[in-house]
Amino acid sequence: MGKGDPKRPRGKMSSYAFFGQTCREEHKKKHPDVSVNFSEFSKKCSERWKTMSAKEKGKFEDRAKVDKAHYEREMKTYIPPKGETKKKFRIPMHPRGLRRPSSCSVLSIAPESRENILAYPL
Repeated sequence: MGKGDPKRPRGKMSSYAFFGQTCREEHKKKHPDVSVNFSEFSKKCSERWKTMSAKEKGKFEDRAKVDKAHYEREMKTYIPPKGETKKKFRIPMHPRGLRRPSSCSVLSIAPESRENILAYPL
């Protein structure tokens, strides 16, 4: 399914991700045979997350801190296989921090920036 090293540690989870995981588990316990519409389910979870108090969110934040520490420990011992790079290809930046427009339509939309873009070609 995925590219890359299967031995690489999985990314750290946020407190909201832990909350979403427990929401799914609760829903499966209550309704084991019902399939879930992801968009509706995630909207309900986000509404529930917004109404939660800081005390209720605290247990998920604690789990996230523990997971972050675990991930950082694993990444210290992880050695990537030869030939694998850390970062993927990025569009090079202009010395002044400007990027080239993605198409000519940008020039027609913003005529005042046309002079700036054409004055400093890459």
